[in-house]
Amino acid sequence: MALTESIEYDKIEVLEYAIQVRKATVIQKDGKELTRSFHRYTLTPDSDISNEPAKVQAVCNAVWTDAFMTAWNELKKSTTTTTE
Repeated sequence: MALTESIEYDKIEVLEYAIQVRKATVIQKDGKELTRSFHRYTLTPDSDISNEPAKVQAVCNAVWTDAFMTAWNELKKSTTTTTE
């Protein structure tokens, strides 16, 4: 009667200016799944992805091209406000 917990990154979605990741935590008893819970989070080009799983890093690196980064930086400039 062994309980095990595993983590799966089962969805990686490309949004307009972010990557959305779904992390599933799976609890099993003797190989039979008992529960599955989800946590979603987003990554933007400003995010540190060094601790992300390799497949998440691969998607980020494929999407965040030089052209994308130029558009991202322009968007940030246009939405940044200054207060005096």
